[in-house]
Amino acid sequence: MFDKSESLFPVRRDHVDLAHCSVGPMYGPAAEAARAFIREHSERGMLLRERYGDILVTARAKAAMLLDTDADNVAFVSNTAEGTNFIANGYPFEPGDQVIGYEGEFPSNYFPWVLQGRRGVEHVLLSDTDPTDSGVGDGFRGWSMEELEAKTTDRTRVIALSHVQFASGYAADLKRLGDFCGERGIDLVIDAAQSLGALPIHPERYGIAAVTGAAWKWLLASRGLGLFYTTPTFREKLADSMAGDAMMSHRLDYLNRNWEPFPGARRYEYSTLPWEHLVGLETVLDEVFLRYGMQAIAQEVFRLQDTMLDALDPDLFAPLRFPDSHRSGILALRPRSDPTAIVETLRAQGVVATTQGGYLRLAPHFYLTDDDVVKAAEALNRAG
Repeated sequence: MFDKSESLFPVRRDHVDLAHCSVGPMYGPAAEAARAFIREHSERGMLLRERYGDILVTARAKAAMLLDTDADNVAFVSNTAEGTNFIANGYPFEPGDQVIGYEGEFPSNYFPWVLQGRRGVEHVLLSDTDPTDSGVGDGFRGWSMEELEAKTTDRTRVIALSHVQFASGYAADLKRLGDFCGERGIDLVIDAAQSLGALPIHPERYGIAAVTGAAWKWLLASRGLGLFYTTPTFREKLADSMAGDAMMSHRLDYLNRNWEPFPGARRYEYSTLPWEHLVGLETVLDEVFLRYGMQAIAQEVFRLQDTMLDALDPDLFAPLRFPDSHRSGILALRPRSDPTAIVETLRAQGVVATTQGGYLRLAPHFYLTDDDVVKAAEALNRAG
C-alpha cells in the first residue's frame, strides 16, 4: 500500500532515521518543490506570484483536510510556541483564574502559561505518574485523569496539555479529555507537535478549542512552519496580541487604516509567511498524509514499533509500554547503559535516535521498512 522508495524518502539511502520526534527528514518531493520555488524567486522576483499566488488558499485547504475541519479554522504559524502564545496572551484571564498543565510538558506549552502569572493566573501542574504500572524509569512518563479531575476547580479556565508527551511518548485520550472539558465549560488547548503526521487528530470530534503544532517533525516538512487550529467560538474570546498587514482583509491596500482583520483564523497570520515552506507542506500533505490517511499511517508506525521491539534484547532495553489508548509514535526505552553513549554509537552505524529525560527515544515513521527497523534493532543490541 505504501510507497517507501528511496526516491521519495532519500534519507533511507544512508540512514535509518528514528528521530521524527526531534527533526524529521523532509519528504523528497517536498524539498524539490521548495527548491523550485526558491529558484523561481531568484530568477523572477515578485513575478513568482503568477504561479504561486494561491498557495495560502490551497495549502490551507489541505491542512484543514488533515484536521477534518473548515479552512477558516486553520492558520499557519512559525512554530508551536507562536500558536500557544497567541492563546495565552490573548485569553481573557482574570486574576485568580487557573490553567492546568503537566509538570513534564515541553517548554512551548509551559512558559507561555508561566507568563500569565503577571496577570494573576495560577499555573496548576499535574504530577508525573506511571500509566504503565511497570515501574520502568523514574523520569517523566505521564499524568492521570484522576488527578486532573481532583485539581480542576470552578476557577479552571484552560487545560493545556500535549497530545503526546515529548519525552515518554504518552498520548492523551483526547475523547475522554474533551468530554471532561466540555461538561465543565473549560477550553481545551492541545500541543500536537508530537502527533501531527503520526496520529489522527480531529479537534471537532473531541471538543478541542485550539491545536498548535510544528510541521518539521512527523509531517516531514521544513523547519519554520506550524499549524494553528481554533474554533470560531474560541477566536471570539481571544484578544489580538500581534498585528500587521497580512491579517487585514484589505491586504495589499497598505494605506487603508481600517481595522478589518480576516474573520477566520487567518487573522493570526499577521505578516509575511515563508511560501517555500507552504509549497513543501502542501506537497507532502497531497502525496502522503491525505493520500494514505492518518489511521493507516498510525497503524503502520505501531507495526514497525512492534517489529523493532521483537528484535530488541529485553535484557538491554526496558520499554515504556502504554495501553493502546495512550500509545504514540514515540517508543521510549530505559537502556541498561548510558543512552547518550548509545546514540553516539548508533550514529556511526547510520541509525539516528535521540534521548530525553533519561530515555532512549525511538520514533520510526511509516516509510521505513521491516528490514530498516530490524537493522536498527540489531545496531541497538550491539550498542546496548
